[in-house]
Amino acid sequence: MSESRHERPGVYSSYDASAVVTAGRGSKIIGVAAKAASGTVGEVVTLTGYTAGVAAFGEDVDPGMSTILRLLFLNGASTVAAVRVADEEPDYAGAFGVLGKVEAQILVCDSGELSVQQALRTAVETASEQRRERIAVVGGSGLKASELVERAAELNSERMVLVGPDLVRGEGTLPGVFASAALAGAIASGTDPAIPLNGAELSGLEGLTEDYTDNDIDLLVRGGVTPLESVGGVISPVRGITTRTTTGGAADSTWRELTTILIVDDIIPSIRTALRSRFSRAKNTARGRSAIRSQVIVELEKKVAAEIIDSYGEVMVNALEEDPTVCLVEFGFAVAHGLNQIYLTVHMTV
Repeated sequence: MSESRHERPGVYSSYDASAVVTAGRGSKIIGVAAKAASGTVGEVVTLTGYTAGVAAFGEDVDPGMSTILRLLFLNGASTVAAVRVADEEPDYAGAFGVLGKVEAQILVCDSGELSVQQALRTAVETASEQRRERIAVVGGSGLKASELVERAAELNSERMVLVGPDLVRGEGTLPGVFASAALAGAIASGTDPAIPLNGAELSGLEGLTEDYTDNDIDLLVRGGVTPLESVGGVISPVRGITTRTTTGGAADSTWRELTTILIVDDIIPSIRTALRSRFSRAKNTARGRSAIRSQVIVELEKKVAAEIIDSYGEVMVNALEEDPTVCLVEFGFAVAHGLNQIYLTVHMTV
């Protein structure tokens, strides 16, 4: 990902990634854009509980804001920034723009429309380029496994997570967009970005409309979809997957695991914050650059100790030749991989 150069003093960042072919409850704010029974359209309301959400937006007649808020808080969300979208001629893009100005690390909405989800993708990518890193979790409505894979291909972003299938609700069904709210709550409640979502229990869900086979799960995971399953009455994600499956039209699994982008969004902002707090008024001298390098190493060592990254490479800090007021910091790191499978090979002697 590239980042534009601006004149404002600060700490800027960019990242890229390459796949390793031969290898191996911190609170997040959730942003919500949804239709609601009441409340002011386009206004951000910060909530720390479901009761406050009902007081602000009322209870749904049709599934919408209060349904999403219930699932978010049931699954561990601590703070939600919610924006009501108009019932008629809903302006989701406008709501996403409003949420782009708040510190929300995860976004969800109540729409399963492709155009809305593409607008949400643009919003999260734009905010992330402006140093407000975030992801979005979305779902479909009535989409079969193959259709979910097609939707993932149309989104194709490491910052978009697509969940399926739809949910059972009483005698009827609930679109998969509400399953995405439960998953977003679970992601927000996590303290370690390197721990995979596999098997995390999702609360508040009655059942699933589809019982995916192993072949279905293979298709979904490889196609950029996070599939849910019900085992013993417990609903959980089989595996946390992003919709990023191709780069430049070629198959690319680099960003497939959700933990990869969560780790990136943990490390880069933490280093940016550390440098901003210590070097907001500093000189771009050899001594100053040495101090910056030492601070970056300190922060990376913390991440190694926490097993968020496996290792990091040489940290290089130099003054930019064409602009002596700019300090260029370069380093690489290897993300810690989640454990998805264990293979047992047994040798018996009879």
